[in-house]
Amino acid sequence: MTTMIQPRQADQHGSASRLMSIDILRGLVMLLMLLDHVRETFFLHQQVSDPMQLEQTGSALFWSRFAAHFCAPVFIFLTGLSAWLYQQKNQDPYALRTFLFRRGAFLLVLELSLVSFAWSGQFPPATWYLQVIWVIGLCMILLGVLYRLPLMVLALIAVLSIAGQHWLSHLIRLSGSEWQYVWTVLLQRGYLPDVAGMHIRVSYPLLPWIGVILLGYLCGPWFAPAVSAAKRARLLRLAGFAAVLSFVLLRSWSGYGDVWPRQADVPAWHALMAFFNLTKYPPSLNFVLLTLGVACLLLPVLERYQQRLSGLAVFGGVPMFYYLLHLYLLLILQKLALLCWGANHGARFGVDSVGQLWLITVCLIPVLYIPCLYFLRFKRQSHRAWVKYL
Repeated sequence: MTTMIQPRQADQHGSASRLMSIDILRGLVMLLMLLDHVRETFFLHQQVSDPMQLEQTGSALFWSRFAAHFCAPVFIFLTGLSAWLYQQKNQDPYALRTFLFRRGAFLLVLELSLVSFAWSGQFPPATWYLQVIWVIGLCMILLGVLYRLPLMVLALIAVLSIAGQHWLSHLIRLSGSEWQYVWTVLLQRGYLPDVAGMHIRVSYPLLPWIGVILLGYLCGPWFAPAVSAAKRARLLRLAGFAAVLSFVLLRSWSGYGDVWPRQADVPAWHALMAFFNLTKYPPSLNFVLLTLGVACLLLPVLERYQQRLSGLAVFGGVPMFYYLLHLYLLLILQKLALLCWGANHGARFGVDSVGQLWLITVCLIPVLYIPCLYFLRFKRQSHRAWVKYL
């Protein structure tokens, strides 16, 4: 993608460059999210499980869905990183807590209102799905509670919440007890008690995502103005290689957590898909190692080539505006497709191939880019408080 916006003037430490690399990475995963949400709009007749059933999932659909696995962990990691950067700009040590509490609460309300309507097309919906916006909001609130703890304590909490989840899931069985709904919110995807006849389903269990946002916050000092781009690149590459290598070793030889289901006498492409067929709900240790490892390896590359990739920063600079815009655009397109061609897969209109999903996604990128660009300019010039929430 060629340069479509002018990057902010960098200071002697390259601060504008490091900040733009964050927006570029966020924008990149948001486009991958667009592909996955196009799939959920026009390809819902071919469901994918978690992890995916390889016998029922073709390679094109598998790798398209696999690409979307990077969205939530990268976005939540960057939320923690951005929180650290926000803290450095404010003299008040408690300003970050207020910032995180307000925005976290805003996201919780948003999930139960505009986001729910965008997915279902009705309000109130028959089922409230507590998805990624919900879990980001909770993670921000919890980060606001925890961030003043010593860094080593935060690191320990992060490691235990991500790596210890598998041990906890085997150790604790709460089905039928009064604590089972707490466990559903923390680690076990499922339903909560009905409210006024409406179902509530937790799609994103919270516990491992707490570790992801804490890891982002802990990596914040690498993006301090005093840290050179070269040193930051070395730290990110070291962390990235360590995470990816740990993933390969754990997946290959360990029986802990997300175990690789080895099969004899299967084609190499099938074995490769099985190796990368990871659990997202909740995100397994292997899932987090791979996705965040790749993100750390990408960040130095994006910072180096940020001039050429600045168009992605348009999407990354207005994440919530983009999120709502693309959901409502897809809702309208599904309604229009039903009106024009009728339902061909149950009550919905769907396309017949993954290639068509990619084509729709590519066509929607410029449609979304223009309003995002104008809103980004408005956001930079406006002093209204509400604009910052988007």
